[in-house]
Amino acid sequence: MSSEPDETGVLILDGGLATHLEALGCDLRDDLWSARLLLENPEMILRAHRDYFAAGADVAITASYQAGIQGLMRRGHVRYEAEALIQLSVELAAQARDESGGGMVAASVGPYGAYLANGAEYTGDYDLDEDGLVAWHRPRWEVLAGTHADLLACETIPSYAEARAIARLLEETPNVNAWVSFSCRDGEHISDGTPLERCAALFAGNPRVVAVGVNCTAPSHVKSLIGCLSDSPIIVYPNSGETWNAARHRWEGLADPVEFGAAAREWRDAGAVYIGGCCRTTPEHIRQIRAQLG
Repeated sequence: MSSEPDETGVLILDGGLATHLEALGCDLRDDLWSARLLLENPEMILRAHRDYFAAGADVAITASYQAGIQGLMRRGHVRYEAEALIQLSVELAAQARDESGGGMVAASVGPYGAYLANGAEYTGDYDLDEDGLVAWHRPRWEVLAGTHADLLACETIPSYAEARAIARLLEETPNVNAWVSFSCRDGEHISDGTPLERCAALFAGNPRVVAVGVNCTAPSHVKSLIGCLSDSPIIVYPNSGETWNAARHRWEGLADPVEFGAAAREWRDAGAVYIGGCCRTTPEHIRQIRAQLG
């Protein structure tokens, strides 16, 4: 399938993979998060991808977000085993795509903060500089670049240094296409405070960057953030709109899939051409996006 939007004007991404896996009964309380199931129950990952394609998604994002080489080796796997698990994440998404009759596979490149498992993907507070981030990302990047994924989904990037690292890795792999999406703190800035417009400029004019935008961000910020982007096709896949109450250990706030779908129409009209959902979104959110966008 082409990475170009179809006659509706958009490509519809899937929603929260971990969210749906938890709804299916999976326990993801682990530093590896959804990648834990690559080890323990890959059939559930396949089922989740199938459910999102059935709901109307055009794109499946793989379960490699938290499956870094270093994190898997920290769990006792030797390097070739870690690489095989990362490759498996692509194979599962591709199987679900083929069974659904078509679509795209986007191989998730999660941020360094996901490996830290301390919330740093929402702050950009890292202990590595740009060179260190290039070195940390490179092993998984090379594995994913060697698969049959349609592109790499460089997602939830919270810092300007990490964005620069991603740009350097793209230069190292001239046959790889990617999108780049940032976690954002408000309607103008990514999580470390850098203006989104400055980050997006790193990828402007690169023909292998199919889109630049935001994910894992409050939907209330999305329309303003779209206004910060102009030099590349725009991708948005925010969280549901709920917020985590740490004191009560629960999610709170409105998360109506119908309203999320209506908001997706506004994002399309504002210029987004790749639209989906991130944390706390479900196949029903994707079904509503499809219903709203046609």
